[in-house]
Amino acid sequence: MDNLDRKFEVNLFRPKSRIMKGEVLAMLAVLFGWVVAVFGFQLWLMLSKGADGRSWLEGFTFFNLPFHFWFTAQMLPLWFIIICALFNFFMDRLTERRSRKGERHHD
Repeated sequence: MDNLDRKFEVNLFRPKSRIMKGEVLAMLAVLFGWVVAVFGFQLWLMLSKGADGRSWLEGFTFFNLPFHFWFTAQMLPLWFIIICALFNFFMDRLTERRSRKGERHHD
């Protein structure tokens, strides 16, 4: 493999530049937020069961639906949109930093 091929080599598990490390950090933060939202709430619901086999969250209703149904149907898509907006905001900041550094090098 010559130098030109190594210059364009990308490894998600071993990022080389600071910009790529920031991008990988953003991806991991998005994945962590998604896992917490999707699996964390369901796990919390399962672990909070009382002696009668029902969670105290199952007793709440919202718009005549059990709270956990409403949360899953409404809040998870909303959380997905929030995560996407945060990811885009972070990536825009990284791109802005990269472009400012590039402008300084050309002066």
